[in-house]
Amino acid sequence: MERVVGTVVRGLRAPIIKENDDISKIVVDSILKASKAEGFSIKDRDVVSVTESIVARAQGNYASIDAISKDVSSKFGDDTLGVIFPILSRNRFAICLRGIAKGVKKIVLMLSYPSDEVGNHLVSIDVLDEKGVNPWTDVLSEEEFRNNFGYIKHPFTGVDYIDYYKSLIEEYGVECEVIFSNDPKTILKHTKNVLTCDIHTRFRTKRILENNGGEKIYGLDDILSTSIDGNGYNEDYGLLGSNKSTENRVKLFPRDCDTIVNKIQEMVKEKTGKAIEVMVYGDGAFKDPVGKIWELADPVVSPGYTKGLEGTPNEVKLKYLADNNFSHLEGEELRDAISEYIKGKSSDLVGSMEAQGTTPRRLTDLIGSLSDLTSGSGDKGTPIVYIQGYFDNYTK
Repeated sequence: MERVVGTVVRGLRAPIIKENDDISKIVVDSILKASKAEGFSIKDRDVVSVTESIVARAQGNYASIDAISKDVSSKFGDDTLGVIFPILSRNRFAICLRGIAKGVKKIVLMLSYPSDEVGNHLVSIDVLDEKGVNPWTDVLSEEEFRNNFGYIKHPFTGVDYIDYYKSLIEEYGVECEVIFSNDPKTILKHTKNVLTCDIHTRFRTKRILENNGGEKIYGLDDILSTSIDGNGYNEDYGLLGSNKSTENRVKLFPRDCDTIVNKIQEMVKEKTGKAIEVMVYGDGAFKDPVGKIWELADPVVSPGYTKGLEGTPNEVKLKYLADNNFSHLEGEELRDAISEYIKGKSSDLVGSMEAQGTTPRRLTDLIGSLSDLTSGSGDKGTPIVYIQGYFDNYTK
């Protein structure tokens, strides 16, 4: 019978993961259990993706605000600290900010506007136009911001992030001044000591600050890049990719993910004889067209994956072939001609007209988005995603 189904994605339910659990064994056991219960067979080049959260939980990769405070204090001392370009998030940054504030005496908080780097808006860009404010050149004080735009609550959270972040800082008796600018150099008029909290632009921001008179310049990736008093850490990303655990603790991005995915791959090979691909995923890097939020608060989509997931898709566009190369054919002749073209396609289609409109994103980013949308961020209870047929094409 002719095959009529392509890619199949399953969210697999798993036990609630606790610290010191054997995450590799749990993942493999969950795959085998699902395969038996749902009646699907494990095949070569199937993909299993595991959410970063359960990997970090199993590792016990947590840190207290006291550990954050101690690291910040050791790097900046009693100097006035510029905290710049944080994202607007109770889950991602608020607890980190509490730890930062606890370690210093004065903070100048510089927010980008009209939105943070992942699209959480403080104010609509249309309102900026109405008020004649240019976010690329104009620096605003808190008073000037309020006079222009008033008090605006985030439509998803109902939070006025200016007041919220300021209250977290002042909770520790720390003096706080809030300014608004998109130019990193602005903060250097207030202090030469800066903690830059942006994610994907952090290297550029650090370079600009260091080249323009900054003295003590660090990013969130430099905070808890080593363990403080036995707390968790991440040598590559520090606090980046962390999120709220409790009011006094954050869960960090997982460590040693390459070791974990390779172990899962080996265990499945031993038990089934099949060579699957494995990745750990965080945010999927897709953008919400309504809320304007780019879903990538993690520093990368995948902190670890097996070698078979390197690279980008190498695909041709079926509709292009049907409308151009084989427009004179129909039915089985058209199907056979397209199938033969796909079988003989080049291993590098960059620049080819037949590949125009295909997705140039990395495989791990594409599969990460697929996995993130499948598992969701709430109560689905499926932190493991099993994908079949992803690498198949029209000829299979």
